Amino acid sequence: MAQWTSAVGASQLARLLSSHRAEAGGARRTPAYRALADGVRLLVLEGRVPVAARLPAERELAAALSVSRTTVAAAYEALRGDGFLASRRGAGSWTALPAGNPLPSGGLAPLPPDAAGTVIDLGCAALPAPEPWLTRAFQGALADLPPYAHTHGDYPAGLPVLRQALADRYTARGVPTMPEQIMITTGAMGAVAAIRALFAPRGERVAVEHPSYANVLRLLSEAGARLVPVAMGEGLTGWDLPAWRRVLRDAAPRMAYVIADFHNPTGALAGEEQRRELVAAARAAGTVLVVDETMAGLDLDAPPGEPMPRPVAAFDPGGSTVVTVGSASKAIWAGLRIGWIRAAPETIRSLVAARVYADLGSPVLEQLAVARLLAEDLGRNGGQGGGDSGWDRAMEVHRERARENRAALTEALREHLPEWGFTVPRGGLTLWVRTGDLSGSRIAEAGERLGVRVPSGPRFGVDGAFEGYVRLPFTVRGPVATEAASRLATAARLVADGRSAGGDIPRSSVA
Repeated sequence: MAQWTSAVGASQLARLLSSHRAEAGGARRTPAYRALADGVRLLVLEGRVPVAARLPAERELAAALSVSRTTVAAAYEALRGDGFLASRRGAGSWTALPAGNPLPSGGLAPLPPDAAGTVIDLGCAALPAPEPWLTRAFQGALADLPPYAHTHGDYPAGLPVLRQALADRYTARGVPTMPEQIMITTGAMGAVAAIRALFAPRGERVAVEHPSYANVLRLLSEAGARLVPVAMGEGLTGWDLPAWRRVLRDAAPRMAYVIADFHNPTGALAGEEQRRELVAAARAAGTVLVVDETMAGLDLDAPPGEPMPRPVAAFDPGGSTVVTVGSASKAIWAGLRIGWIRAAPETIRSLVAARVYADLGSPVLEQLAVARLLAEDLGRNGGQGGGDSGWDRAMEVHRERARENRAALTEALREHLPEWGFTVPRGGLTLWVRTGDLSGSRIAEAGERLGVRVPSGPRFGVDGAFEGYVRLPFTVRGPVATEAASRLATAARLVADGRSAGGDIPRSSVA
């Protein structure tokens, strides 16, 4: 007997499939049944329809799509032939994967580093470690370790030295903070998961920017949150405040998740007045505003005399509305897996108390390394004080690398894909690209077979939105960026012509 994890309703599947209809027709017209089969196959490969999910009966889906039952039957038969559907008389049909295909993910899974020789990975928006600052921090951490090695090693709230260093840094940014307002987590995702569990149990509404960070959308969906999407403002102008006020008033979400600093994926930067207004609207609605600051240090083109807007928490002096998430992953190195939460002391106490059911604490050595980066005064005059920290110097390395990568990527796109559209953001690590009316999902699939891995737009949306987009990070430079754009141009031509890239190149992990 077949086992399935869930069932996909006819109306739900029709809604997901409708996003693919924005694809340009191309030189070759695809038969209706084949287009339907391809749409379901892409949804499975991207993780938007789970493997082993029961599909609706042929008659139900035909009615929802306003097509003939014969078309649906032929599409199901094509999917069975391709290995993406299994059926049993009396039990229905359920999604499957051909032998050898990796299990898909609806989020963004990093490609193993040992695959870098064959695949250009544009799925992970993270840079290599800034050296020598990372190695230097770990060398110092090893010297600091012995006193901690004489304890059991579990610090649910985090090491006091790191909590103090982070509190001092927030205070220096204009947000007075005590160590009691900081909790160390295992990365930013661990922070968001803990906050969600505390404030938005299964079934609660959570407002999210639209588009938003794919992995957080997946985390919230898997936890049973009812996502309420709120469109971003036009261009890179930040939030659409009237839309936010309307959603907060009418939907009354228990929690909202936003990225104010170089939004992922669009790169938008919310201004100070927007931050003030959104905090006020959230406070009035009783909504906890979770602010992701993981990109905050990546200001690449700061105009002269125009500093970064103050942190969102600066507009919540009482501390009752804003919960801030930070991380060393984008700022320093994803391999550190150290994140943190800044919130009111009572919120931190509740989060720490609940941690016993999760991971008990974050790695001690990595916490000591981050504390070293934050607190060490490198000096500008032979180490005599008055200089930047290792964190600041590491960020300088990252910003310079990101500028170079961004220039190489945008130049390559303009040369090889002039019909694609984008606006260059002031900072961050991502470029949100319109794919010239072609399906981003199909380009991503064809590109992966050609050796370039990109996440399609729908991963960053709700119910299949943003099919005409892909997200490209500033993570490759020079000839590699040129080659990536060239492969994407080939993938776009294949999609426009109604062809695939062929099956002779093995699939890598789905991002």
